[in-house]
Amino acid sequence: MNDRAGRRRARRLAVGTVVVLALAGMNGPWVYRFGTEKYHAYAINRPEYKADNGRWQIVEFPKEFRQDTIHAVLLHTGKVLLVAGSGNNQDNFDAKKFDSRIWDPVKGTIKKVPTPSDLFCTGHTQLANGNILIAGGTKRYEKLKGDVTKAGGLMIVHNENPDKPITLPAGTKFTGKENGKTFVSKDPVLVPRAKKVFDPKTGKFLRNDPGLGRIYVEAQKSGSKYETGTQDNYRIQGLTGVTARNTYGIAQKLALDKKDFQGIRDAYEFDPVAEKYIKVDPMNEARWYPTLTTLSDGKVLSVSGLDDIGQLVPGKNEVFDPKTKKWTYTSTIRQFPTYPALFLMQNGKIFYSGSNAGYGPDNVGRDPGIWDVDTNKFTKLPGLSDPTMMETSGTVLLAPAQDEKYMVIGGGGVGESKLSSNKTRIIDLKDANPEFVDGPTLEKGTRYAQASVLPDDTVLVSGGSEDYRGRGDSNILQARIYHPDSNTFDRVADPLVGRNYHSGSILLPDGRVMFFGSDSLYGDKANTKPGTFEQRIEIYTPPYLYRDSRPSLSGGPQTIARGGTGTFTSQHASSIRKVRLIRPSASTHVTDVDQRSIALDFKTSGDKITVTVPKNRNLVQSGWYMLFVDDDQGTPSVAQWVKVP
Repeated sequence: MNDRAGRRRARRLAVGTVVVLALAGMNGPWVYRFGTEKYHAYAINRPEYKADNGRWQIVEFPKEFRQDTIHAVLLHTGKVLLVAGSGNNQDNFDAKKFDSRIWDPVKGTIKKVPTPSDLFCTGHTQLANGNILIAGGTKRYEKLKGDVTKAGGLMIVHNENPDKPITLPAGTKFTGKENGKTFVSKDPVLVPRAKKVFDPKTGKFLRNDPGLGRIYVEAQKSGSKYETGTQDNYRIQGLTGVTARNTYGIAQKLALDKKDFQGIRDAYEFDPVAEKYIKVDPMNEARWYPTLTTLSDGKVLSVSGLDDIGQLVPGKNEVFDPKTKKWTYTSTIRQFPTYPALFLMQNGKIFYSGSNAGYGPDNVGRDPGIWDVDTNKFTKLPGLSDPTMMETSGTVLLAPAQDEKYMVIGGGGVGESKLSSNKTRIIDLKDANPEFVDGPTLEKGTRYAQASVLPDDTVLVSGGSEDYRGRGDSNILQARIYHPDSNTFDRVADPLVGRNYHSGSILLPDGRVMFFGSDSLYGDKANTKPGTFEQRIEIYTPPYLYRDSRPSLSGGPQTIARGGTGTFTSQHASSIRKVRLIRPSASTHVTDVDQRSIALDFKTSGDKITVTVPKNRNLVQSGWYMLFVDDDQGTPSVAQWVKVP
């Protein structure tokens, strides 16, 4: 145990001891209960306690501005975009009530923003121009078994015509050749033309591989008698002649089983200055729970998600070009579970930590590794502990980002499993043969832990729950600060609000951290009462902001090129020990692949600090950053916003 950790733990224990002693001479349950609450409030607000443990404060919006926040993005204006969409609320979805808010954490102002689509469970990332790319969302809410009244499922439409594609409109009827039952499509579907296959040696024509289209169909009437039990070929009503022979459907069981969420193709840029959504070309694939990762050329990779028929997108990944506002498929196919944690490496490849949000087969795309998107080569990485408990785990790129070390935190079993992991795992991708090693353990198995990299290179890890979606009243009211230099955790002040599913955290420009969301499945330990969505924001002020002073930072250029320099003013320039360029967060479902803290070389002269931005565009992606300076006590300045073109 390091000295700092020992002192902090000793002070925490001392507070608890004083509480017990103060109450020892009191009588009656009322005195005990009320006295404990009052003294706890007094104890955690003592200057000495805050200097060691920090402080939590709840922000409760006026009723008309509250929403079920699912996504949060820090804007270069210093404000925060809070996105609910329908907020995991079927009534809102049916009423087309889709919400977003702009919150200014300094002024405390809140503004409603018209929201054009259901951006519930969308993907998002920072673009080079400061806009936020938002893609995907919800087309249909899930229906649990028992709530499904019409048999339905996936129909694969085949087109054996090599000369032209065919489009089937919504309402197309498919009748089984063996079972004689008719099912109706819910949406139009474009089925590509067949591909001619030739013998590579002789050039002789071999066959036509049919073009395939996927569509959701359901029975015309309710009832179990319309279910099918086996695969069948389906004739498409309304087609005649050669077209009828070339075009047909094949479906497996069409039943009253649970129907998963369906995604949308919609994509938008959110303009932080105009504070409005701007529609861009839709994705090629509908996606619900996608990850958006910025590539070295500033384009954005969109991966995974549930499609418009509720199936995991079959490895068809695509890239958004901010210049043309259009999407194109990658040349290769690779499938991941939903919300995979994908990070751009300094060599231009993608690191997949294994963290994900859950949807997808338990044996497809779950191994961590390094992915070359261009060649589709995937190199698995060994050593991961609790490898079957990676759902709802969090992953952070430790500071400084140049070291290319990652931490994977907690996680749970596949689906609604009760299993959870108390492991943290560290991997150094600069090793010749990188592999995961265990870091310090958490006190409890933890799903949904929120993690934010702080300007002093530490990581705040807070919240989560032991069980799926806080089941069994299992929220974890604990917070820790991880120290990469010593590979240790320090326990700090306990959060006031439990956070599990649909939660996240974001570093603010003043060095505090905001927390949002939480969507407990139940509201009691016995799992008998429905849970309610947590609408309160909570702010954590770290211990470094309870010191005597913090360094000033002002002036300087608003734009610094890679490899370029910028000079800023600080009255405390001689005491500066670190300069960090931190990319603002875009957080949802404990997934935040945007945040990274980059060390800058610097020189001081008098009250001037001259910083140099690294040249590597894979390390320093184009866009807006927060520039922090830290003094010799580890206290950060308020950030200055800097754009890297």
